[in-house]
Amino acid sequence: MEAIGAVIALVVLFGIGIVTLLIVAAVKAGKAVAATVERTETNARRAVENVTLKARTYTKPGAAGQIAGVRLSLRTSLRGTREVLEAGVGGDGQLAEALQLLGRLDAHAAELDRELRMLEREPESSRVSAKLPELRERAERITHSAESMRWAAQDRMHRFAEDELTRLSQDCESEAGALRHWDTGAADAPSGAAASSAAGPAASGPAAAGPAAAPGIAAAGARLSAEEMLGLAEPLTRFAQRLRKPSPGSSAG
Repeated sequence: MEAIGAVIALVVLFGIGIVTLLIVAAVKAGKAVAATVERTETNARRAVENVTLKARTYTKPGAAGQIAGVRLSLRTSLRGTREVLEAGVGGDGQLAEALQLLGRLDAHAAELDRELRMLEREPESSRVSAKLPELRERAERITHSAESMRWAAQDRMHRFAEDELTRLSQDCESEAGALRHWDTGAADAPSGAAASSAAGPAASGPAAAGPAAAPGIAAAGARLSAEEMLGLAEPLTRFAQRLRKPSPGSSAG
C-alpha cells in the first residue's frame, strides 16, 4: 500500500510539473505575442505620423510647417542612427555603448517632440514665434549628436571591412602562389635531366634505374613452359645431353 501511495504521489507531482510548465510556456508565448503586436503597432503609428509630418511640411505654410519639418528631421535622424548601430552591434561590441547613448538622446528627443506638438496647438502666434527658435536649436543639437554617432559607426564598419578585405586578399594571393608551385617544379625538370646525362654511362645503367620491379604474371619474360611448370626441365636437359654423346662404335670406325 505504501508503494502504491508513493507511485500515486509521484504521478501527481509529475502531472503538476507538466501543468506548471505548460502555464509558464503559455504566459511567455502570450507576452511575446503582445510585445510583437505592440512593436508592430508602434512602428505603424510612427510611419503614419512621419507621413503626416511630411505632408504638413509641404502643405502648411508658416510656423506649423516649420514645426512639422523640425519634428520630421528629428525622427528621421534618430531612426537612421539606430538602424546603423543595431546592424553593426552584432559584430562590434563597442557599438553597444553608442546604443546606450542613443537611448538617452532619444529620451531628450521624445521630450522635445512633446513640446513641439504642444507648440503646434498653441493659438497665440507670438508665443509660437518666441519658442520655435529655441526648440529648433535643441533639435539641431540632438540631430547633430545622432548624426555624429551614425557617421562614426559607418566609418568604423567601413574601416573594419577594408582591413578584413585586405587580409583576405593577401591570403588569396598566398594560396594562389602555393597552387602555382607545380610551375616551379616543371621549370626545374630540364636542369635535372641535364645533370643526370652528365653523370656518364654508369648513371644510365641498371643501378641508376633503381630497383627492378618484380615482373607480373602477364609480363613477356615471365611465361613458364610446360616442363618448368611440371618440374621436368632438369631431367629433360640431362637426357638431351646423353643423346648428344657419340657412341663407342662410331668413334672406333
